[in-house]
Amino acid sequence: MLKHKYLLGFSLYGALLSAHVCFPQQQDPSPPLFPESKDRINGPLRADTMVREHGPKIALEHVTVFDGSGSPPKLDQTVIIDHEKIVAVGPSRYVTPSSDTKVLDETGKTLLPGLIGMHEHLFYPTAGGFRGQIGMYSEQGNSGPMLYLAVGITTARTAGSINPYLDLNLRKAIESGREAGPDLDVTGPYLEGPPAIQIPVHELTGPEDARRTVDYWHEEGATSFKTYLHITPAELQASIDAAHRYGSKITGHLCSIGFTEAAEMGIDNLEHGIIIDTEFYSKKQPGICPEADAWTREMEQSLEIKDPRVQKMIQTLIEHHVAVTSTLDIFEMGISGEPPIDTLKTTHDAMAAASWDTYMKYRDVQVNRKDNPHTERLLRKEMEFEREFVQRGGLLMAGCDPTGFGGILPGFGDQREMELLVQAGFSPSEAVRIYTSNAAKFLGRQNTIGKIAIGMQADLVLLDGDFEHDASVIRKPELVFKKGLGYDSSRLFAAVRGEAGLR
Repeated sequence: MLKHKYLLGFSLYGALLSAHVCFPQQQDPSPPLFPESKDRINGPLRADTMVREHGPKIALEHVTVFDGSGSPPKLDQTVIIDHEKIVAVGPSRYVTPSSDTKVLDETGKTLLPGLIGMHEHLFYPTAGGFRGQIGMYSEQGNSGPMLYLAVGITTARTAGSINPYLDLNLRKAIESGREAGPDLDVTGPYLEGPPAIQIPVHELTGPEDARRTVDYWHEEGATSFKTYLHITPAELQASIDAAHRYGSKITGHLCSIGFTEAAEMGIDNLEHGIIIDTEFYSKKQPGICPEADAWTREMEQSLEIKDPRVQKMIQTLIEHHVAVTSTLDIFEMGISGEPPIDTLKTTHDAMAAASWDTYMKYRDVQVNRKDNPHTERLLRKEMEFEREFVQRGGLLMAGCDPTGFGGILPGFGDQREMELLVQAGFSPSEAVRIYTSNAAKFLGRQNTIGKIAIGMQADLVLLDGDFEHDASVIRKPELVFKKGLGYDSSRLFAAVRGEAGLR
């Protein structure tokens, strides 16, 4: 059984063995989309080769609009972009583009604000799996940013870095236009105590080390921070105080410390939800991360969301303005047959062959696991917690956490997360708000991104279908506008075909 100390994100389930591949082996790579040397800078494709609509003035007519506020969608709308801004939104019969505006008839399609992924990474499980206690992850500096942008993630928080300099340099490359990808809120390296989950992660030696680590990475350019499983209470408090001194937000995937205690210390955000909160475990010791099997089993069997202790924890989070990040997709991967194999064709095509083989071997193990009902009940409990948290007034955000044993790719995992939010009982409009304006509010950028409204930055996702009545339409992105430039999703996907998991 995997122990908590081996995990990054997905940490609760399953022995991992071997099995077969369900999709045909990948064919030889397609010819380059843009072979001319003028379209390349030091090798990588230039960002502008991924752009289909350059503007500067574009009108999207007859589209269904989810504006990000949580309000019901508006039918037959026209949205006009002028350079980087949205300058008009309204019924198509009333909004008339100027003569110098390019008009796109998008009848039958859905327009969302650019998605804001709040638990993303630019690394991925190394093909072949983990051996013993050494968990290794490959950096996805080439495929990751393009996949995120292709599905509509226009802003992403890296939520924990293994190679922070890669993330920081990618942010510069994206901002300069050299690389295509979302705007990055770069989180510093994990603030973790011993035993660290993998070799590249620094183990803190005490509160002073925590302060020094935050100080250093703030100077290097990190804009947020993340605490992890085995951090001590003193180290957590020192990390929070140091981050807040710079005006940075700090989140946590915690185990040694419960949600209530972390909220009272001043943490800004908690990852994954109640499914990883150990404070209700009957044998919990202060400052110690218990074995995952024991406390999750007890939670599944005896803890109810209406329990007064849980309700008090939720109220504490709300009173201290602590947000929660949903990552339902990372917990779903522990359930047999989920997500459905017929939804993974694009994932298969994007992945390197060795990474796909590794994922399929581990995925097939779930079929014969005896604790699938346990995992399914935990996932349902997490969904109930997230609904309750939002109903009580809590700020819920979302991300995909592309870790575990593979299969959750950058961007594709966010598509699945959106579907699962709807399955959890949120309306499509509420799910969009969770992925857009809620995250913008947390980042302090609510006046710039997260909604479709006049004056907002032109970050938009055009879906080929009716998302209101079919959540799977989130898997059909066509155009992704970032600061007014319309990136072609199919070009972005094609540019990194067969590379995810490799680089």
